[in-house]
Amino acid sequence: MTNTRTESDSMGELEVPSDALYGAQTQRAINNFPLSGERMPLTFIRTLVTIKKAAALANKKLETLNAGTADAIQQACDTLLGEPELQQHFPVDVFQTGSGTSTNMNANEVIANLANQQQGKHEGEAVHPNDHVNNGQSSNDVIPTTIHASAAIELTESLIPAITKLIDIIDTKANSVSDYCKTGRTHLMDAMPVRMDQSLRAWSAQLSQQRKTIKSLQPAIQTLAQGGTAVGTGVNAHPDFAATFASTLSDLTGIAFTPADNCFALISSQDTAVTLSGAIKSLAVTLMKISNDLRWMNSGPLAGLGEVSLPALQPGSSIMPGKVNPVIPEAVAMASAQVIGNDAAITVGGQSGNFELNVMLPMIADNLLSSIKLMSNSCVLLGEQAIKEFTVNQENLEKALAKNPILVTALNPIIGYAKAAEIAKKAYKDKMPVIDVAEAMTDLPRSELESLLDPKKLTEIQR
Repeated sequence: MTNTRTESDSMGELEVPSDALYGAQTQRAINNFPLSGERMPLTFIRTLVTIKKAAALANKKLETLNAGTADAIQQACDTLLGEPELQQHFPVDVFQTGSGTSTNMNANEVIANLANQQQGKHEGEAVHPNDHVNNGQSSNDVIPTTIHASAAIELTESLIPAITKLIDIIDTKANSVSDYCKTGRTHLMDAMPVRMDQSLRAWSAQLSQQRKTIKSLQPAIQTLAQGGTAVGTGVNAHPDFAATFASTLSDLTGIAFTPADNCFALISSQDTAVTLSGAIKSLAVTLMKISNDLRWMNSGPLAGLGEVSLPALQPGSSIMPGKVNPVIPEAVAMASAQVIGNDAAITVGGQSGNFELNVMLPMIADNLLSSIKLMSNSCVLLGEQAIKEFTVNQENLEKALAKNPILVTALNPIIGYAKAAEIAKKAYKDKMPVIDVAEAMTDLPRSELESLLDPKKLTEIQR
């Protein structure tokens, strides 16, 4: 049986594992919420500890905490941030009290206990979880602030660089395949020809728009509720705490955070998180489109399109020798589907702002950070393991292109739609190249038809 110690809070005494840094309130949460076994994301916890450090430094500057206590809190936070197994100190389930009070108090208790251990403080001079670590704060502004700050950090350090990397890989690949012409497809049916680089640059343009949208949300996600305390009025916080805190956190992270003009809105709602989640969902839709294009282009190698060959990364079947599957696009498509599901959960969570507080904050935080992580990793994986190294099967491209009756579309202005349709139907029926049928059914000389039906010329953009 685990050795325990007795801890107490405002509700009474409780047994806590003797080696745990947390206290009674954390233990109550462990007992109360045995739902998923999933803890808050590491990024969220690291950001929360950083926020407690910034709060202590701000309170020290404002002289609402004495220097010794503030320094002890700062040192404890630095120790935790350097701890490889940081999450062992934060065992509270994601599905907990909707304000995230359990996680906030978990942090307060861990930091206070560690500060007291490091400083050798005893009763009467000890760092207190509520009075000191939580000074000028409430769970109701700390957790919304942590949602915004952790998402802002992940956007800056992970997602936006990952999208940029994928765009660069696609653009480089497009340059290398610009000489290849292929059959375009609409409704999965043969259409007018396109160059391979045009298909890839469409992906790049989609991703550039998604990046632009996400970057436009950075100022909003870098706006913080901290300083609003319980309901937005800032009760028990120094009048300059919000601004001082935001400035301090900016110095610690290198990201420009600003205090909210209206703390009531950021505490009672999660509109910015919902909007950001929607933008990340849109990115997931783009990645799923790219992944499915790659899967179709790679299909075969004999009975499918076989336009490209993706890198062979692992055996594709436990029973069919030699089979290789498009595993990276499949994995990215699944990650994209999960992000779409995360967004649905965040949307429901965003509706749960009742009067002065949203009460689905931990779930929103978990899903938002999960989406950012999935999309960051997916961008890098899709670029490095699929797009960068695929090869083009030129013979398959040219074989399909030469027989494509849709090329007759180029003759519409000369012979009319009805006559062109006759030529296309006969070419389909007789399985003949469209140029041969057009030569037989029109008065146009072969040399003119060769020029009019040149697939490469047909890919030139008409302005």
